[in-house]
Amino acid sequence: MNNFEFYNPVKILFGEGQIENISKELAPYKTILLTYGGGSIKRNGVYEKVMSALKGKTIIEFGGIEPNPRYETLIKAVELARQTNVDFILAVGGGSVIDGSKFIAAAIPFNDEPWNIVSKGIKVEKAIPLGTVLTLPATGSEMNAGAVISRFETKEKFAFGSPAVFPKFSVLDPTVTYSLPQRQVVNGIVDAFAHVLEQYLTYPVNAHIQDRFAEGILKTLIEVGPKTLKNSNDYELRANFMWSCTMALNGLIATGVPTDWATHMIGHELTALFGLDHAVTLAIVYPALLKIVFEEKKEKLRQYAIRVWEFPDEEIAALKAIDRTEQFFRELGIKTRLPEHRISFEDIKPIIDRFAKRGWKLGENKSITSDVVEQILKKALEEYQ
Repeated sequence: MNNFEFYNPVKILFGEGQIENISKELAPYKTILLTYGGGSIKRNGVYEKVMSALKGKTIIEFGGIEPNPRYETLIKAVELARQTNVDFILAVGGGSVIDGSKFIAAAIPFNDEPWNIVSKGIKVEKAIPLGTVLTLPATGSEMNAGAVISRFETKEKFAFGSPAVFPKFSVLDPTVTYSLPQRQVVNGIVDAFAHVLEQYLTYPVNAHIQDRFAEGILKTLIEVGPKTLKNSNDYELRANFMWSCTMALNGLIATGVPTDWATHMIGHELTALFGLDHAVTLAIVYPALLKIVFEEKKEKLRQYAIRVWEFPDEEIAALKAIDRTEQFFRELGIKTRLPEHRISFEDIKPIIDRFAKRGWKLGENKSITSDVVEQILKKALEEYQ
């Protein structure tokens, strides 16, 4: 196991009825920037519950944060918050709203061009405090210090992170997920599954606890994911689904182990250029990547095959695990090949050019260059058999 530091200060309020308890967490603050997305919280009752809990506070509302939150939208919230002397941000929504709110929190006290936070990786030293009410389990943003922001003008998508943007608290009430469209639940399952794989499918470092935690999350998603799609109002299924998504990316299973994230970096480009859902891009890229860099990952792939998919311990198990993973994504209803999304090799050339220009070397071994990215995307262009 590698050396590590682990820090996660996020207070979790889990369970039905926990929204009403945010009033205690907000006692020191006066002016709250309430951020949300397209307005579904006003149709499913969450908005009313939140506003009741915020009684007595000055509330500045900012809605309309998009999936894959756009810099052009978020900067308007930054200006509004500065004008109204906001001292706390409450993000009510899924990962995009929370990610966008982290950027807002970091940008408010930032003295330079805010886009530089993500495009140039400038270290965020301070931020306005924020909390979250999670309505869409998927990204784990409610319990981590990272965010991903897009810029529509330049078709770019970048990640940033800082301990300064850890939420002070996050409310996880499984009942608020009952009304989610199936597509969003599917995306959440795939997103969380891929998050675990990025931290697990690398190479062994004798981190037995981290491996077992990761395998437990994967097996839980395999077990409860399809069931919760068929039983949307089952509290126990939704509770386990929600907590799996949070645990997949709160830093715990990444301690002391090598991590990959190449699939995410390639997927971000597919989203930026073609508007595909983030989870869909992961389902497209991951199986292709595993086949191209198989030799680097085969030992952990074999472990994954045996422990998670319960295949017999045999040489072919590692390859079978890749096919079974893609099959799982397809069983959830996601198309895993680029031509199924009307994307051709000509379409993906700009992605290859971008990676070449940036000179990035991705993966746990820093072996995925732009040439390897090209191989991965070509593999994803093949027909599904």
